[in-house]
Amino acid sequence: MTVPLTLRTPARPADQPQPPDPTVLAAALDRLEEHDGGAPGRADPETRADAEVLLHARGADLDRLLAVAGALRDQGLQEAGRPGVLTYSRKVFVPLTHLCQDRCHYCIFVQTPGKLAKAGISPYMSAEEVLEVARQGAALGCKEALLTLGDRPENRWPVARQWLDDHGYASTLDYVGHMAQLILDETGLLPHLNPGVMSWAELQRLKPVGPSMGMMLETTSSRLWTEKGEAHFGSPDKDPALRLRVIDDAGRSRVPFTTGVLLGIGENYAERVDSILALRDAHARHGHVQEVIVQNFRAKSATAMMGAADLGTQEYAAAVAVTRVLLGPGMRVQAPPNLTDTAELQLLVRAGIDDWGGVSPLTPDHVNPERPWPHIEDLARLTAEGGYTLRERLTAHPHYLREARTGGDWLDDRLRDRVLALADDYGLARHDALLGEFPSSVSSSAAGSGGRLAGLLGDVQQDPGGADDAAWVELLGADGADLEELTALADQVRRDRVGAAVTYAVNRNIDASLGLPPERLTELAAEAVTLGATEVCAQGLPPTARGAEAYLDLARAVKQGGPGLHLHAFRPAELADGAARAGLPPADWLALLREAGVDTVPGTGARILDDRIRGLLTGDTDIPAERWIELVTAAHTAGLRSTATIVYGHVESARDQVRHLRALARIQDATGGFTELIPMPWLPSESPVPVPGARVATLRESRALHAVARLMLAGRIDHVQAAWTKLGMRGAQRVLAGGADDLGGVLLDGVLDPDAGPEQGRELTVTDVTRLAAELGRPVRQRTTTYEQVG
Repeated sequence: MTVPLTLRTPARPADQPQPPDPTVLAAALDRLEEHDGGAPGRADPETRADAEVLLHARGADLDRLLAVAGALRDQGLQEAGRPGVLTYSRKVFVPLTHLCQDRCHYCIFVQTPGKLAKAGISPYMSAEEVLEVARQGAALGCKEALLTLGDRPENRWPVARQWLDDHGYASTLDYVGHMAQLILDETGLLPHLNPGVMSWAELQRLKPVGPSMGMMLETTSSRLWTEKGEAHFGSPDKDPALRLRVIDDAGRSRVPFTTGVLLGIGENYAERVDSILALRDAHARHGHVQEVIVQNFRAKSATAMMGAADLGTQEYAAAVAVTRVLLGPGMRVQAPPNLTDTAELQLLVRAGIDDWGGVSPLTPDHVNPERPWPHIEDLARLTAEGGYTLRERLTAHPHYLREARTGGDWLDDRLRDRVLALADDYGLARHDALLGEFPSSVSSSAAGSGGRLAGLLGDVQQDPGGADDAAWVELLGADGADLEELTALADQVRRDRVGAAVTYAVNRNIDASLGLPPERLTELAAEAVTLGATEVCAQGLPPTARGAEAYLDLARAVKQGGPGLHLHAFRPAELADGAARAGLPPADWLALLREAGVDTVPGTGARILDDRIRGLLTGDTDIPAERWIELVTAAHTAGLRSTATIVYGHVESARDQVRHLRALARIQDATGGFTELIPMPWLPSESPVPVPGARVATLRESRALHAVARLMLAGRIDHVQAAWTKLGMRGAQRVLAGGADDLGGVLLDGVLDPDAGPEQGRELTVTDVTRLAAELGRPVRQRTTTYEQVG
């Protein structure tokens, strides 16, 4: 192969800083050691600067850095309850396709259709080929099947699109999901899905068949993506912003996620630090990064970068150690054992790794086929020589499995039992587990309190209005058989009140705080109409400098772009702000909003109608509970109906939840203005302030609250929405089976300005809605904002 001469293949990036003065490096090491073996848990300039300096450590300075990093790792293992234990996953490597839409200049995994055809290789592995590899791996004691592939090859190669069409798959990711399910059902191996860039919805679709997923960040350097000749130029899915969004969406989807950095592809030291800190920040928001891989570049023949130098061993060890220092003792840090010569692996152990990643006794590393895996026995011996014990883990790391045992939602409930059957009490792999003897993929949820609340449920069924607060509080704690009976009763009431259909609206969100000009708002509204939307929802405080007119201008602009669109806009806090800007009483301001085009208002911001709790959730920046009630009541009186909401699962009690629902019932009795109730679990990653002592709602709590809300409000608020952006697809489906009847809006992004909505990147398709409903045996129906039928 002839390498294009236009591609730059430097041994190191031209702008790499020179090594610092030895006194500067010594001072950085002194500061590091002064923190008892750990750097400050922040990314202030001093920490960033020190991290960049520490990357230059070599020789005796490197020994000092490794000592700190190793001590941090040991501290983390001690705190995790596994002192002295390093882990690996016994896996098979299943390369579903070697086609890809990207053109990374260092990759030999990706092939062209012509090369595959010449070698007699199909564009994709067949189901039989996939199962043959998986069965051989299972026979050798593997428990993980790593599904890896090129990124969305159908976007580039017609032959990929044709193969998918011929075999009945909508996309490569659809095919990945089917193969993962096949592997689960036929072999019991646990799929780890590594298919590249995924949307929020795609992560949700794959979660039932993937106990863990992964995608390397590689680097935050946009320079390597935008500049011709750099490693990622011409690769659409290597946009760092896009990859960071995927990592964030994996956190929102509660997916145990493996990611990492690839070092030596042209990034400079500042970019290495930025990449590590970006992963730290994502994990701080969601707690989902189960391990960070620090991977060293190895030049491959017949690639554009075959002339680039491999990352030096000491440079690599320093980068691993700095990663450990920046990520702290609690993060699992992995180094692939086949990309470093065996004699130098001890250096990586000293640098603070605690995991070797997946190692296969059967299949090669298809991404680095020139670097064979070490024998697992040799890896165990080498680990022992470093003073550590090697233990096998599953594809999802132990603490996620321990949380799953106690109600955590890191594993889809349809997958949980078969994963946990392979884990010991700590969450590592059971050596005596037999893959052929795994439980059904549908978890049994009938075990628990055994019908203790049967009498109370009978009373509620006879007379829901006669139940007192104490009864509802007790029902909110229902579990096991009681929870199944509670949700079945709520689902029966749902059928009686609103019928069988799962309803949804087609809408798009606009973040008013962006201050988009009227002409852009008009364009977005017109695009929404062409995409089939019946509603635009606008929330957020417009820029203060634009005064009260900002609210009115937004409404007029939306109506200009889509005269038939329903404008659902401005929460109670925004109603208060607009009235204050205009110097008008709420009634007069609401009249102006109606005249400008506002049709209904979101009843969000209710949280829990208790000022003590509201202060904890927002840092006393929220309007008081009585003010929220006053403004919602005023909106209803002015002819603007609203949604009703409750945010649960933080610091409130079941009694607080009941009181909140009672308050909503009183408002509805007075005004009749609520169109629906939207229960929303509180998400720490979306909280404006830290909330000490807050819990996170479990699926059990979500199911119980939706069921109780249905029963308490029957005849008052007859529509209960499953907030899919908060619950995820499976959580939404479970509450739809227990009292909820609506999925809300699909949140179209469009193409003119996909980032204009506050929940950009999270979009449902009608196919998603239909599938969710069909699995429940229910039809779907598109509705308007006020629950009239569309079409």
